[in-house]
Order: sequence, then structure tokens, then C-alpha cells
Amino acid sequence: MSPEEKPPPGRSRGSRAPPPQPPCGRGRRRGGFLSEIRTAIRTEPFQERYSLSPGRELGRGKFAVVKKCVKKDTEKEFAAKFMRKRRKGQDCRMEIIHEIAVLELAQRNLWVINLHEVYETATEMILVLEYAAGGEIFDQCVAEREEAFKEKDVKRLMRQILEGVSFLHRNNVVHLDLKPQNILLTSESPLGDIKIVDFGLSRILKSSEELREIMGTPEYVAPEILSYDPISTATDMWSIGVLAYVMLTGISPFLGDDKQETFLNIAQMNINYSEEDFDLISESAVDFIKTLLVKKPEERATAEECLQHPWLAQSDIPDPVCSIKSTADEINTVIQKDGDSASENSTDAEKTEGDESVVTEELIVVASYTLGQCRQSEKEKITEQKAISKRFKFEEPLLQEIPGEFIY
Repeated sequence: MSPEEKPPPGRSRGSRAPPPQPPCGRGRRRGGFLSEIRTAIRTEPFQERYSLSPGRELGRGKFAVVKKCVKKDTEKEFAAKFMRKRRKGQDCRMEIIHEIAVLELAQRNLWVINLHEVYETATEMILVLEYAAGGEIFDQCVAEREEAFKEKDVKRLMRQILEGVSFLHRNNVVHLDLKPQNILLTSESPLGDIKIVDFGLSRILKSSEELREIMGTPEYVAPEILSYDPISTATDMWSIGVLAYVMLTGISPFLGDDKQETFLNIAQMNINYSEEDFDLISESAVDFIKTLLVKKPEERATAEECLQHPWLAQSDIPDPVCSIKSTADEINTVIQKDGDSASENSTDAEKTEGDESVVTEELIVVASYTLGQCRQSEKEKITEQKAISKRFKFEEPLLQEIPGEFIY
């Protein structure tokens, strides 16, 4: 079975609300939205067939909440996304129908979350989705270096992300909110496969029309979003470049002290590839990021081109930390054979590892956005000589009120 198949089952332009959307039609594409779905919408009570699992929610936004549930007759686990149909006084049912239609379109792609069933009540729609037990990759992006992704892990997961995004782009779908919170894992330990989620901001591209939108999560938006230029599949590729940077280093490349500084960093291409941040990262990985974080959309690598990049095309390289340790062990063995003691060197190495600073992390959740700081670079640790947490919060959603949520 191929990776694409699985069994079927800103510049701110102000805070104006989006214009009312036309009524649903039969298979028509309007304003980047799909309006026809094949999935039968059930109207019987959701809890007749599913029981909600106790414990914390899987995610929450202003207009949606995701909860773990179990189908009663099979005892299989799912994620139920409860979405309000009316938001800010407007009927947003069409946006939910569009999200369902995109999930249907990607039903046979292994790297996109699978839609199982849909329920509707007077006030909300419930999407029953595949359950990804490993949670968001965000959790490991902000972990301490010892527990964070290794480069070989990022390579495998990035291949899967690109295969999923390539499938979407070939079907004229742009996600427009690719970030660590929207990439889930099938399992945490051992490290599972990825699932792309949350198509609330996705749009359909048509060659005959230009699509301009002000939306997304500030740290990951492309320059053309901020300048209100046309959106294309290259807009997603910029976000993948930021995503790769974060997964490899734990540092958010354009993050500023506030939203405006973040936008300025993106517009001016203020990005750092310092040795401190990439000390254990291969040059090929850095080159991969540089093919994506390019200001002109037409000059960015496509998803297909990325999959052919040497960093992803080559066989897995040994983890740098393991290589260093292995080399050190070999040297110590040679010294010991020559009659010298390696105990002093080993003691110094252990002392150096034990003195590594611990960085306190803080996750800040405001409004519809889930953002957080990433691991600090060694340079920041030396400068500050204390635990520091990069933090970013929004006083208001990015630009216009956006239908859809930034969870699951």
C-alpha cells in the first residue's frame, strides 16, 4: 500500500469580519471553499453510540473543543471535535462543511487525519476523527535537548509531512496553518507517524482566480500573507521551512517580543543560522531550510522538490551526539591500550554534561492560539546566566475574525 493510500472507512488590513458566505451548493467552489460532502450527517444523539472518555480535553478553542471518545459497540477510540455552528453572530456551517469536504478529499492519504463520522445538533456539528495517541509534535519541539527530536527523527517525520502536503497541493488544497500544534503523532514512545490536522483555514486554489487572505499563526505566516499578495502552495512551503527549523533546533526563528516585531522579522527576513543554534545539525538540513525560507514564493522549493533534496533523499545519518560519544570511546580505548588512563577525561566529560543549564519552559495559551517558547540556544544561556523562557501572547486574534479553530 503506497503512503498516499489507506483503507477507506501582516500587515493587518483591519479587523473587519469576513463577508457573508453564499449558501451551500452542489459541488460548487466559492471563495476557496468546497460545499459538497459525501459523508452522511447523523442527527441522532451522539452519546447513543459514543461515550466520552474522562480526563482532560485533547484541545480547545473559542468555538470548538476536542474530546477523546469511545465507540460503544467496538470500544475503538476516536477524537470528537465539537464545533459551534454560529460564531460572532454569523452562521459558519459552510466553513465546517468545507473542512469535512477537505477531509473527505484526503481520505486516502495516510498522513492526513481520517474522518469517521459526522453528527449535527441544533447548535453544533461533531466530527468523529481518528485518534492520534501521541499528541502534538509541539510537545517535543519545546522539550529539553535530551528529550527533543533527533535529526534522524525529524527527517523521517518531515518526509511524511511533505508527502501529505504534496498530496494536498496536487489536489489544489492549501492548509494555511501548518505548525507543530497541527501535526500529531500516532504514538509518543516509540515515536509514531504523523497526522496532519485542522483544516479550518484551508482553501481551494483555482488557476482562474487569485486568493488573498489574512490568516494564520504569526510565527508561521509567509511574507505574502503580511503584504496581502496572492496565496499559493508556496505559502504552505514557507510554514514547512519554519516548522523544520523549530523541530531541529527548538527555536522559533522569527519570534519577536510582540506580534509586530514578529511580523517585522518575517518581512525583513531576520533569520539566524548561527553555530550555537545548529551545533548538532547537519549542513544538509540547514540547506533544506534555506530552500524554503525564501521571500519570493516562486523561488521556494515545492513539496515534491523537497522530497528530492539530499537531506531527505540520502540514507539516515548517525545521530551527532552518538557519533561524538562513539568516537570518544574509541580514543579512550586506544589510550588505555597504550597504558594511559582515561579516567580523568571521562570525569571531565561527565562534569561538563552535568553542568548543563536547565531551561524553564512556559506555555501560554491566549484566545484561539496555542503558542509557546522553544528551547533556548546556548548563546542565550551564556548571555543571561539564568533560566529564561521566551514567551509570546496575543491580545487579539490575528487580523480578521477567522472561522475555524487552531486545534485538532
